[in-house]
Amino acid sequence: MNRFSQEKAPILEALNRYKAMRVVPFDVPGHKRGKGNRELTEFLGAQCLTVDVNSMKPLDNLCHPVSVIKEAEELAADAFGAEHAFFMVNGTTSAVQSMVMSVCKCGEKIIMPRNVHRSAINALILSGAVPVYVNPGMDRELGISLGMSLADVELAIKENPDAKAVLVNNPTYYGVCSNLKAITDLAHRHQMRVLVDEAHGTHFYFSEDLPMTAMEAGADMAAVSMHKSGGSLTQSSLLLINNGVSEGYVRQIINLTQTTSGSYLLISSLDISRRNLALHGKQIFHKVSAMAEYARTEINKIGGYYAFSKERVNGSTIFDFDVTKLSVHTLDIGLAGIEVYDLLRDEYDIQIEFGDIGNILAYISIGDRILDLERLVSSLSEIKRRYAKDKAGMLSQEYIRPQVELAPQDAFYAESESLPLEESSGRICSEFVMCYPPGIPILAPGEKVTDEILEYIHYAKKKGCFLTGTQDSQVNRIQVIREG
Repeated sequence: MNRFSQEKAPILEALNRYKAMRVVPFDVPGHKRGKGNRELTEFLGAQCLTVDVNSMKPLDNLCHPVSVIKEAEELAADAFGAEHAFFMVNGTTSAVQSMVMSVCKCGEKIIMPRNVHRSAINALILSGAVPVYVNPGMDRELGISLGMSLADVELAIKENPDAKAVLVNNPTYYGVCSNLKAITDLAHRHQMRVLVDEAHGTHFYFSEDLPMTAMEAGADMAAVSMHKSGGSLTQSSLLLINNGVSEGYVRQIINLTQTTSGSYLLISSLDISRRNLALHGKQIFHKVSAMAEYARTEINKIGGYYAFSKERVNGSTIFDFDVTKLSVHTLDIGLAGIEVYDLLRDEYDIQIEFGDIGNILAYISIGDRILDLERLVSSLSEIKRRYAKDKAGMLSQEYIRPQVELAPQDAFYAESESLPLEESSGRICSEFVMCYPPGIPILAPGEKVTDEILEYIHYAKKKGCFLTGTQDSQVNRIQVIREG
């Protein structure tokens, strides 16, 4: 019999007990359960402010859990099939960084796809680990980067037998999955740890019809964004560990960068959401998959748009596909994804997750309704009728293979100078340039600036992509390593 009752929510229960005690607070936070900031209380509600509390004996401590947080983490581990789960309140960014820093020390190699989220490359800057990049597959028709092929990972391992770990991005923002089980087995045969950025895969754990989870595949660690598809508050996440990875050591690594003032709003949202998914997740995500499939079918009936799905699976760089992701290719109606994104928001009051050069992504999850999806479909139909134009001159390239010259940490801390974009070709970049979302760098520290990359940046700016990462907020200049 399972010793864990998934109907329990230890942190929620502890907070309710604490509220009933009517304790007089002479601790932080200074708003004193909302009484000291009436405007904030009116905006967020007294229910919220009364549980925005500090760590204390009845409520445990996120940095060193021994009671209710410890129990809640054990319940989460059980629900996700892990040996241990850590509650993370600095976002999945912090979870990804903690994974990398737990297995790689300064100068040690880690094999990873180049289309990782910036958090993974930030971890290299913080730790001094050295990336061995595996270029992801490319879908030329859609202009998107895919997963890593097993053959490419095998070659990287063969050429770098001293690497400590392999990091897999699974699924990608678009829903593309690599052959996670085969990559994990391969890495383990070479005594390498397997880390999975599973930010967009929370729902995989609660459905037999969705792609394999990191824990099922036997991975050692996984970063899971509960707030993305699991229903918890923004910035709350889980870090899962497996295969005897040291809980105590990973906790020490987490505590290097995570706040000592963990928000009980975030912590309790993880506890409540875990319980909801453990009890009702299968029904929830069956419904989510059906809604996404309905929307995909209706969008493809419009013509011009292409809402892609499992028909793209090729057994390698698209080993599987997350059908809950409503990814739509837009170039055939003569509009960049970012242009459709802007039109949906500005003209139709619909906020989708992102638009890039060739695609849009509508994130469908536990809070969506068929009525809202019908509105999205009809708006896309109207956008095509009102704004479609000839697709001549549209840029489709979404991933440009980088020329890596230096390790990210070396480049980031090197002496640098600011140059106008047009004068930077051939120089080594010392900062990031990326479209956000999704936050995958176009350029990362240590990579050579090329004419192709500059063309892409200018095109992305012209089309209205939100470019970030540079010291120059206008992204007209770029930091490059000083020569000589």
